[in-house]
Amino acid sequence: MHFSKLFAPVAIAIASASVVQGGPIAYGICQTGCNAVVVACYSAAGATFGTVVAAIAAPPALLACNAALGTCSAACATVALLAPTP
Repeated sequence: MHFSKLFAPVAIAIASASVVQGGPIAYGICQTGCNAVVVACYSAAGATFGTVVAAIAAPPALLACNAALGTCSAACATVALLAPTP
């Protein structure tokens, strides 16, 4: 294979790639914070996170913990992924 045939598609792909502005590290830290809070919420409700099925029959406190986790995770996705990283 000729070098020029391989180089052209790679060069085009690199030139068209945008600069990463998201913060994968910030996103991971944010998600870790969300998970720490939901574990504390479950513990305060007398349950262990990850062992209770989120069903209609689940205690309301656990459903509230799940809703808070969803809200927190959504906030991480919209804020932390758009944060610039050094």
